[in-house]
Amino acid sequence: MNRFEKLFAQKNKKIFVPFFTLGDPDFDQSFFLIKSAIDAGADALELGFAFSDPIADGPTNQRSMQRALKSGMSFDRSIALLQKIRQYNKTIPIGLLLYYNLLFSQGERAYEKLSQVGVDGVVCADLPFDEATAHLALLKKYDIGAVQMIAPNADDQRVKQLAQNSSAFNYVLSGFGTTGTKKEVAQETIDRVKHLSKLIDQPIIVGFGISSPAHVRKIWQAGADGAIVGSFFSSIIEANLDNIAQAATQISEFIKDVKNTCIIQSS
Repeated sequence: MNRFEKLFAQKNKKIFVPFFTLGDPDFDQSFFLIKSAIDAGADALELGFAFSDPIADGPTNQRSMQRALKSGMSFDRSIALLQKIRQYNKTIPIGLLLYYNLLFSQGERAYEKLSQVGVDGVVCADLPFDEATAHLALLKKYDIGAVQMIAPNADDQRVKQLAQNSSAFNYVLSGFGTTGTKKEVAQETIDRVKHLSKLIDQPIIVGFGISSPAHVRKIWQAGADGAIVGSFFSSIIEANLDNIAQAATQISEFIKDVKNTCIIQSS
């Protein structure tokens, strides 16, 4: 049982997951931001390795990855940062949103390294399930959870197939397109989450476009087990590059707001 499975084993648990690009804006400040999010009450982490062609990401996260690459982040530097995060907190689940070339170019060594630093789940945004046989086999070999990405146009049969091949959680996209902030959670997203939460038993976490505590609450209330916020936090970092402590404060306040709501709802 990996850390995500233990987290979701808690009955009626609603979780919040911040996303960060590892190394944005640099190694040390990235660790500071992630540590601050953990301290503020994040239930799990979703982290990305900087990549030159992040086709699933919108402009905000693209710039985040560019900052990380410019600071000198590489696969091995990302592994070193993951190791530091895991040393800081040995129990928080860590999921990765990666681009498959980063794993393919490293070969089996990549999966071994991820296992050694305590990664609990991996989703590759650019790797279709039907072409992921080798990837899934290596995740299983190194006891890393498989995360399946469920698109808005996946029919019920496809959703069930994906869920049956998930060993961490299912990543439900809030809509079509790339990552980025949104003003509102669309009604079709709410309806979709309600449907999926009844269709499959495996945990679902919704991402892409979740941009406020109110959005998180709507996603939870629709039946999702968790919500991911990424681009909004990347935008906070970008706006405070000369004062990362201020960025950490704003991100921490967001997380505390969300977690306080969770406590009130469950009491």
